[in-house]
Amino acid sequence: MKLKRFLLRYYPPGIILEYEKGGYLRTKSIDLLDLTPETNPDELVAEIRQSEPLITESRAEQVKHLVLRLQQKQGQQNHHRFCFCKELKAHILPLTNVAFDKSGSRFITGSYDRTCRVWDTASGTELHMLEGHRNVVYAITFNNPYGDKIATGSFDKTCKLWCAETGKCFHTFRGHTAEIVCLAFNPQSTLVATGSMDTTAKLWDVESGEEVATLTGHTAEVLSLCFNTVGNQLVTGSFDHTVAIWDVAAGRRVHTLIGHTGEISNVQFNWDCSLIVTGSMDKTSKLWEAVSGKCVATLVGHKEEVLDVCFDLSGQLIATASADGTGRVFSATTHQCRVTLEGHDGEISKICFSPQGSRVLTASSDKTARLWDVQSGVCLQVLEGHTDEIFSCVFNYEGDTILTGIHRPHTHPSSDNHTLLKCSLEQ
Repeated sequence: MKLKRFLLRYYPPGIILEYEKGGYLRTKSIDLLDLTPETNPDELVAEIRQSEPLITESRAEQVKHLVLRLQQKQGQQNHHRFCFCKELKAHILPLTNVAFDKSGSRFITGSYDRTCRVWDTASGTELHMLEGHRNVVYAITFNNPYGDKIATGSFDKTCKLWCAETGKCFHTFRGHTAEIVCLAFNPQSTLVATGSMDTTAKLWDVESGEEVATLTGHTAEVLSLCFNTVGNQLVTGSFDHTVAIWDVAAGRRVHTLIGHTGEISNVQFNWDCSLIVTGSMDKTSKLWEAVSGKCVATLVGHKEEVLDVCFDLSGQLIATASADGTGRVFSATTHQCRVTLEGHDGEISKICFSPQGSRVLTASSDKTARLWDVQSGVCLQVLEGHTDEIFSCVFNYEGDTILTGIHRPHTHPSSDNHTLLKCSLEQ
C-alpha cells in the first residue's frame, strides 16, 4: 500500500486517506468525531499512528497540520445572524420538499405541480425544470457528495433519475404499486432506495436503471429510510410501528426493531453506523444498536407525537421535534435530555443541526423557523416573514445558508398565493 494524498473533511471532522493498493486507487476515512479545540494534537497524532499503518513517522507532521486545521475550523463557530436574502415563488402548486447539493450552490424543490425544479442558490435563478412525472413529485434528493444526479419519487408510483447538470432523465424506475414517499442514494451513488405506500422498499441500480431488490416484510406504508455511511445497510421505518434493518448486498432483513406503539415518523443512522434513532407518533424516540437491533434507550418527555428526529454529524447529540411545539436535544451516550427548545406557538414538523453542531434549526406551523443554541437551549433568532406554516428547513454544508419552505394545500391553484421559499444568508 502506498499513500498518495490526504483529503480533509470538516463536517464531521475527519481525514480521508487516498492510497494505492494492487494497482487501484482506494480511500479510507479516519473519523475524528471526538475532536475539540482543546484536544492535544500531538497525542491524537500518536493515537492515529498506532491504529493506521499508512501514517508513518515521516507523515506525522503533515497529519498534525491537518488536525490543527480542523481545530481552527471548529474554533470559528460564531453566532452571526441570518438575514433574509430571497423569496422565490417556486411553483404554482404546493411545495413538497427541498434539498441542497453538498456545496449549497444549488437546491431542488418538489411540488404538487408534478415537477422538480433546480435552482441556483446565489442568484435564485431556476436552472432546470424536471418534467415527466404524472402526479405529485414528493421525495427528492441529490446524490451528495457528488451532486451530479437527482432522484425524484412521485405519487405516480415511479422514481426518476436525472442529470443535475442538464436536466436530462436517465432512467424511470417502475415497479412500485403505490405512491413513492421517501428515497435515498447510497454513499457510493451506485444505488437508489425507494420507500412506498405499497409497504415495500426497493433498491435500484443507478447505472443500468434495473431493479436490484424488493425489500418486503412491512405490513404498512414505508415512510422513511436511510443508508448508513458505509452503504452496506439500509433502515426503513413504517406505519406498522416497526423499523427494519436490511443487508443491502443480500437484499434481506437483518433485524426488526419492535417497541414503538405508534407510526414511525423518521429513522436515521449516526455517522459511525453504530446507532439508529427513531421517532414515533407514540410521543417517544428510541435509540437502537445497529449490530444487534437491541433498543438501548427510550427518549421521553414530549407530550404529543414526535414528528422528526435526527443526529448531529458527530453522532453525539440527538434532536427531536414534536407536535407539542417543543424540540429537545438529547445526549446519544447518556440518553438524558440536555435542553428543551421552547418558544414556538405551533407544532414543529422539522428539526436539524447545523453542520458544526452548535445550532439547531426548527420549522413550525406558527409560520416561523427558529435558530437555537445547542448548549443553552436559548433561541438565537426567529426567522419570520412567511405567511403560512413552514414544513421544511435545511442548512447547506457550510452552515451559512438556510432554506425554509411553505406550502398552501388549501389555496386555489389559480390564485396568486404561490408556494414560497425563503433563502437566508449568514451575515
